[in-house]
Amino acid sequence: MASQDPRIATISSAIRVIPDFPKPGIMFQDITTLLLDPKAFKDTIDLFVERYRDQNISVVAGVEARGFIFGPPIALAIGAKFVPMRKPKKLPGPVISEEYSLEYGTDKIEMHVGAVQAGERALIIDDLIATGGTLSAAIRLLERVEVQVVECACVVELPELKGRERLGDKALFVLVNGS
Repeated sequence: MASQDPRIATISSAIRVIPDFPKPGIMFQDITTLLLDPKAFKDTIDLFVERYRDQNISVVAGVEARGFIFGPPIALAIGAKFVPMRKPKKLPGPVISEEYSLEYGTDKIEMHVGAVQAGERALIIDDLIATGGTLSAAIRLLERVEVQVVECACVVELPELKGRERLGDKALFVLVNGS
């Protein structure tokens, strides 16, 4: 975690926590309030850009839906393409998909066939890592087409849910620990 940077406090204080949403016992980390604060939002993007600018990343893969908020400005700033990783039946062309398990049942993420090429270097971005199921599916999906996943990045981590453990040997960079 990048806690030594003074911008982290600004980012952390801009994230609203909503108790018992979407169900009792969940402390929902609401990043929409971060987006309402131009300084905190810019600081968030800047911290990611500073980290990845010189890592020769050609693909920023954003996980639906909030990875779509952070991924495009990062991709533009580092000179990479943005590839959306979507929920099923949202992309119009041919797709490849990867299934992952949820608390109850399974889900899938999909990516357009041909969006990435073998040998490219990718960053996977999402707003939050909880159990790690979605990010681990994104890693598998990219690796199936021989893309090198450099790192996963999230604004918030819920460390008590141990999502980092599901990422195997993939590095995870987070700005804020949620509660």
